[in-house]
Amino acid sequence: MDDLLAPFVILAAFGLVVGVLWWLAVRLRRRGGSAVMGPFEEIWHPAAQLTRIEVREQAERRAPSPTPSDL
Repeated sequence: MDDLLAPFVILAAFGLVVGVLWWLAVRLRRRGGSAVMGPFEEIWHPAAQLTRIEVREQAERRAPSPTPSDL
C-alpha cells in the first residue's frame, strides 16, 4: 500500500501545481495583467509575448498633436 501512496502523492502535487498555474493564467488574462505569467508564457509561447509587448507599446503612444496647418 505504501508503494502506491508515494507516486500518488507526487502526481497529486504535480496536478495541483499545474491546476493553480492554469487558474492563475485564466484569471490574469481576464484582467489583462501578465506580470506573473509573463515568464512562463515567454518560455512556452514567445510569439504571444512579443505581441503583448507591441500592443502595450501602441497603447502607450500618444496621438500626434495637430499642427497649425491642420486647424
